[in-house]
Amino acid sequence: MTVFTHAHELIKTIKEVTEEGISMINAEKTTETLAAIGRRTAIKPRVGIILGSGLGGAADHIENSTSIPYEEIPYWPRTTAAGHAGRLVLGTLEGVPVVVMQGRVHYYEGYSMDEVTFPVRIFGKLGVKTLVATNASGGINLGYKPGDLAAVYDHINFMGVNPLTGTNDDKWGPRFPDMTYAYDREYLDILEAAANEERIVLHKGVYIAFSGPSYETPAEIRMARIMGADLVGMSTVPEVIVANHMGIRVAAVSCVSNYAAGVRPEKLHHQEVLDGMARAADSMVRLIRSFVRRVPAHA
Repeated sequence: MTVFTHAHELIKTIKEVTEEGISMINAEKTTETLAAIGRRTAIKPRVGIILGSGLGGAADHIENSTSIPYEEIPYWPRTTAAGHAGRLVLGTLEGVPVVVMQGRVHYYEGYSMDEVTFPVRIFGKLGVKTLVATNASGGINLGYKPGDLAAVYDHINFMGVNPLTGTNDDKWGPRFPDMTYAYDREYLDILEAAANEERIVLHKGVYIAFSGPSYETPAEIRMARIMGADLVGMSTVPEVIVANHMGIRVAAVSCVSNYAAGVRPEKLHHQEVLDGMARAADSMVRLIRSFVRRVPAHA
């Protein structure tokens, strides 16, 4: 056996052992995480909700709730970003059993994509059939202004990485999941009906995700506008991809917290994001509640 052949076989063996080890660790993590949550509540959620920057107060509307700090859940990633409380809340909203992430984690915080999307995997294992993802975004579309809400109907993954990269486990989902309707079309109609009921102006737009944590440059925003993006942020897309991989239906609502870089001459600051979210929080809560009321019972 040549040195080259021996090295090739060694690399192949290490790769197989590593992949097997990763699969086993993930199974153990999932089992332990689910057991820890199950010890705290008997709720079997049908809808999962991810609350973005500054929207954690929406969890206060959950009835019969159990709140679990992330640090008390094995393997659950801890949020480090301002405006994210870091709690998992389970209970009912409008009579529907829900699980709510009061704050998410981001790729820019130093987590791997597996860690960023681990909560969505757990949502699916808990029985969630519908994911409602919210976020704060910069408005690229010149018709949007801070405080506006927009239903996301498509996205552009500009993060430079995909959460499904690596060995696929068919028990979670297919190797090549279709993303034609990553944002469920029926749910878009429900969001529109909910917005009309609540007298909320709701745009429909394309969300582009950058990795962050630096804000985009004006040139990058001009590029994104040419590509067809209306909103820009640093989250949501990985979670949506993984949800689709698992067959979970997705609705996403973005709050335009500020103008994107270059739209105005002022520099961007995170406090501006939090202030913009605070102005829109009431509308977001009313929209989510109305949406959850309308979600089909089978979803």
